[in-house]
Amino acid sequence: MKTKFNGFLTLILAFMVQISFAQEKTVTGNVYDASGPLPGVTVIIKGTKTGTQTDFDGNYAIKAATGAVLQYSFIGLQTAERTVGASTVIDVSMKESAEALEEVVVTGFGRKVERRSATYAVQQVGGEEMTQARETNIVNSLSGKVAGVQITNSSGAVGSSSRVILRGVSSITGDNQPLYVVNGVPLESGNFGNAGSGGGADLPNGVSDINADDIESISVLKGPAAAALYGVRAANGVIQIKTKSGKRAQGLGISFNSSMTAETPLILPNYQNSYGGGGNHDFYQWVDGTNGSGGVDESWGPPLDRGLEFVQWDSYKTGGGPTPFISHPDNIKDFYDTGITLNNNISFSGGAENIGYRLSVGSMDQTGMVPNTDLRRFSVGGSSTYTMSEKLTTSVDFNYTRSKSDNFVTQGYNNENPVQQFIWSQRQVNFNDFRDWKNLPLAAPGTIAAGTPINWNTNFQNNPFWVLDTNTREYNRERIVGNIALNYAFNDNFSISGKVGTNFWNTRQNYRQAFGSNQAPNGYYEETARSYAETNSEVIASYTTKITEDLAFEMSVGGNSMYRKSELAFTAVPQLQLPGLYNVSNLKAGSSWEVNNSFSEQKINSLFGFGKFSYKNYLFLEFSGRNDWSSLLPISDNSFFYPSVTASAVITDMMATKSDILSFLKVRGGWSEVGGIGALSPYSLQPTFALSTETWGGNSVAFLPGQLNNPNIKSESTTGTEYGLDLRLLNSKIRFNATYYDQTSTDLIVPVQVTAASGYTSSVQNVGEMNNKGYELQLGMTVVERGDFKFDIDLNFADNTNKVVSLGDLDALVLGGQWNMTLEARQGEAYGSIVGTFFERNNGKVIYENGLPKIAASTKTLGNITPDWTGGANFTFSYKNFSLNTLIDAKIGGDIYTMTNTWGRYAGTLFETIAGRETGIVGDGVMLVNGSYVPNNVVVTAENYNKASYSNGIVESSVFDASYVKLRQVQISYKLPKSLIGKTLFTDISFSVVGRNLAILHKNVPHIDPESAFSDVNGQQGQEFGQLPSARSIGFNVQVKL
Repeated sequence: MKTKFNGFLTLILAFMVQISFAQEKTVTGNVYDASGPLPGVTVIIKGTKTGTQTDFDGNYAIKAATGAVLQYSFIGLQTAERTVGASTVIDVSMKESAEALEEVVVTGFGRKVERRSATYAVQQVGGEEMTQARETNIVNSLSGKVAGVQITNSSGAVGSSSRVILRGVSSITGDNQPLYVVNGVPLESGNFGNAGSGGGADLPNGVSDINADDIESISVLKGPAAAALYGVRAANGVIQIKTKSGKRAQGLGISFNSSMTAETPLILPNYQNSYGGGGNHDFYQWVDGTNGSGGVDESWGPPLDRGLEFVQWDSYKTGGGPTPFISHPDNIKDFYDTGITLNNNISFSGGAENIGYRLSVGSMDQTGMVPNTDLRRFSVGGSSTYTMSEKLTTSVDFNYTRSKSDNFVTQGYNNENPVQQFIWSQRQVNFNDFRDWKNLPLAAPGTIAAGTPINWNTNFQNNPFWVLDTNTREYNRERIVGNIALNYAFNDNFSISGKVGTNFWNTRQNYRQAFGSNQAPNGYYEETARSYAETNSEVIASYTTKITEDLAFEMSVGGNSMYRKSELAFTAVPQLQLPGLYNVSNLKAGSSWEVNNSFSEQKINSLFGFGKFSYKNYLFLEFSGRNDWSSLLPISDNSFFYPSVTASAVITDMMATKSDILSFLKVRGGWSEVGGIGALSPYSLQPTFALSTETWGGNSVAFLPGQLNNPNIKSESTTGTEYGLDLRLLNSKIRFNATYYDQTSTDLIVPVQVTAASGYTSSVQNVGEMNNKGYELQLGMTVVERGDFKFDIDLNFADNTNKVVSLGDLDALVLGGQWNMTLEARQGEAYGSIVGTFFERNNGKVIYENGLPKIAASTKTLGNITPDWTGGANFTFSYKNFSLNTLIDAKIGGDIYTMTNTWGRYAGTLFETIAGRETGIVGDGVMLVNGSYVPNNVVVTAENYNKASYSNGIVESSVFDASYVKLRQVQISYKLPKSLIGKTLFTDISFSVVGRNLAILHKNVPHIDPESAFSDVNGQQGQEFGQLPSARSIGFNVQVKL
């Protein structure tokens, strides 16, 4: 009995010991990273739902049993685990994790969500990639990195704009570019420049004012579902830019970034160097300082480098005698300078228990490849978050930018564009001889350039260096983008936030033309002042709850009021009274000022809401709706509602199939609708009168425009479906994402032709329909990961099929063009048809008459600017502290109309015009003889053949495939190891060498960059003439952190 009692007592004692080991105790500690304490870190007991968060000082307290595993997690940091032992204090140091950052994306209204729970396609690019690329316009850094995003940088001129298209165009008359949102504040996408086929300047667009060093991330919301929350302004998608902010941490962090890049032309036309100026093999010599025989600006003259001498423009050096007729193969290359861009940025960040802040100051100084062109930018950015109480938090973000240029170069078919002069030139001319124009003699009286420094041809062109130095386009812009927000948390489930954001800028532009200018013999001066202000006021109420243990729900409802005001003041002096005085009062007697003043206001009021159900964190259902009331539309029909419903399922969690092979599988799908307003502007509902400078009977005269406004116009609408798949294999070493979408835009706003008897030429109507469908693929692979060596490949591919389904009673609508080419939206074709004249054919053979090709009297579609597909390939090698990154960017398909090729062939300056100079040319085709077509055998001169085959009268010969494959970026980086800087004040020092736009690996259009375009404005794509060459840049970057 005693033995049994002792045994029972032993069991009791053992049980009591077990209970004592399992008894909970309070564990405390501090969580921190390299910058200091970390507030908001989630601490849970692994395998349970018990958890807490760290406070403002990174401290936490949690009850846990000995042997329990505590798990510490925070966005962007590696998850850490600690086992509870005898000690009750556990401090944890957390490290950065690039993989963890990739698992978080920014969706509509700036919400940060786990990628696994996203129900539509979102692609994100980190801020570090922006600073690596060092592009003066940050959107260019996205080229080749985001599937379904087509980016076109118009030229290598300083301040040139870039056009961004997400999943094809969706509007006939709208600009088709996405809405840019910076910390919740919308930016305009246009640049308000006037570059086109006839001249003008391409100006920076709004997003180019954002400092790359301030960017934390860029999220691209491509489909209507992602953009529906932003309403009518997001018809073409949304690009969200989140700037960096300070952390609530002790101490001060300082970061300094400095870079220098050198820019040179990527590609120049291949000019011939065998024949000089003139025509019919003759050179028209100078007579009394003027050009003989009309001054030919072509190169169909005698051969070069054969000992010939003629009286030329530089004969003043020999007392009027002849000078050598020789080639200068590098005369165009030597015209360009090496552009230099300097970037410097310093930032300060830190905080305390209840505040976090960041302040940055940056400068960019760029001198262009074209002489006397420049752009300087100064920026100040700041952010602060302040916890006023346990429930009330306030935050402020702002960015101030001041941009200035002393000269933006003229582009297009214009005598002030130096590239035009290169094409219409004489190949024996050395353009460098004109650089020191102040020491050159003046052009003779009777010539167009009389009284200005001499040039090789004073009947057509001014000295190009004199033009660049005296006929300048000065540009100044100041912008401030910012917001202030308040958030009041009533409890852990319910909060209300309010925000007021503004985007304000003003510009001043001055354009000068000196006396003796080809286009303004008596001089010219204009002043343009613009101001733009948009204010958004917003209130959002948010609620989260757990309906059951497995079902969570979150929702937000809110309202937004947008007010926009813009003003324009333009004054031009068409003729100056006194040379060199550029002032609006310097008006020549007998001439009149050209004046334009305008003012407009616009308002949109909105209500919106979104909600999300989450079941066991693997099934997600999301819905949203927004209703806009726009002042641009009739009061009776100014309300429009845009809903979306999306869902996703993490199959690997739902089916419990996750393994080392199948790491992750998610499917998603959704339906949505979003609106747009095309090119509709304020006061487009009722007829408006414009004042004329003419008078009648001493009274002012007003006139109606040719387009009849429509008081019953309504918004455009885009309805879309999207389906996607996210797959990861082999412990996420293989990452695959696929998306299919189908979007139809209806009620497109189109100007419809009306009878002339109405007094108008067109009327604005809702008649158009367009469809975009396609798929986007992304594949990421960690090919090798052994020790300190890692090799990653990231590929993306996008195919978009566009179709103009209907234009109502119209067959086509002209969007833009030049000479006999028009860029059109044609019913049944893709947007952007290149239409023009073509060669007549018989059974596919070109018909010749008298040895020259015959041009048809009609026009037809000769190409289309829409590409077949776009893609990119990113290769990253890393070994210890070294890394190498290479990016290849491709656009396959689509066409371009190139007048550089047209006029270069016509003028005899391009390489192809050498053929047949001595022997003549027999065109490949047929001719009509006695009623039958036989092979053409008529010999014509090379000059006559090229002028008949390439001119403004024939479009077909200058339409080329615009495909390209580019080596977009190569970067080599090195980071100093901690062992070298660990005992210093520095926390990080890194160096990098980067090259951008390094080479065109494949293209089909000769002489130009296939990306060329006049500007980012709708209707200016798919065509070029005299575009400044795109820039190849090579530079280095140094980054230091303390």
